[in-house]
Amino acid sequence: MAPSTGLRIFAGAGAVAVITGGASGIGRALSHELASRGCEVVIADLQEELALATAAEIQSRGGKASFRRVDVRHYDSMVAAVQETFERCGRLDFFFNNAGIGVGGDTHLHTVETWDRIIDINLKGVVYGVQAVYPVMRSQGFGHIVNTASTAGLIAVPGVAAYTATKHAVVGLSKSLRLEAAAAGVRVSTLCPGVVRTPILQGGGVMGRIHGFSQTAMDKVIRFMRPMEPEEFARQALDDVARNRSIIVVPRWWRILWWQHRLMPSQWQSAIDERIYRYIQRLR
Repeated sequence: MAPSTGLRIFAGAGAVAVITGGASGIGRALSHELASRGCEVVIADLQEELALATAAEIQSRGGKASFRRVDVRHYDSMVAAVQETFERCGRLDFFFNNAGIGVGGDTHLHTVETWDRIIDINLKGVVYGVQAVYPVMRSQGFGHIVNTASTAGLIAVPGVAAYTATKHAVVGLSKSLRLEAAAAGVRVSTLCPGVVRTPILQGGGVMGRIHGFSQTAMDKVIRFMRPMEPEEFARQALDDVARNRSIIVVPRWWRILWWQHRLMPSQWQSAIDERIYRYIQRLR
């Protein structure tokens, strides 16, 4: 096995990774960091211009990167990306189910269409990725599936109920699959970012939506949350991926909130959460 921060953790050399949503935000940072550690990356995204630019940046630094147009809402699109990569490279070491959007604001402002959109991308997109890549990894006898959830998948977060629902589901899927997949030599980890400076913070990302907050109010909320830069997130997160951690919480101090929610009496934690929510509401 390679050193703990290395990524060529399986037989042979030249690890290959597919990253959905790899053109921007956390996905872009993961693409760069994976390439810098010697991994060939396939940027699977709908944002063709951004994806091609990211691939070109990686190539200019001596890395291997390519673009594959993928819509995670469509299973056939995911299968095609997996099969093409596997047939071309002869292996698939990592699959990052990273594409996602944000939907924020009070639940009464949501529409059924909003719910359908976030479930299609944040949950069904992950399900489709798993169903596309897991049989391939089982067949080759190794691989690592990394699903991007959120700290909102570990704790209750008011004001983002739809987002929280999808991310809790991703955590549950990943924990169950990890236990099942181990016997086949396949690893499964869940990324649970705290607040990271990505397009989701500004307007929910591609096809996302923030209800009831002006941009000025959003800027205040973002400053309050002290977001981490995506490049630093990627470095820390991939160190934990290489160590085969199950739940990966970055920034590290968000682990305190996670443990607090697990250990503190529920009525105390609810009172704290309600005060934070009221404070955020006043920032509008």
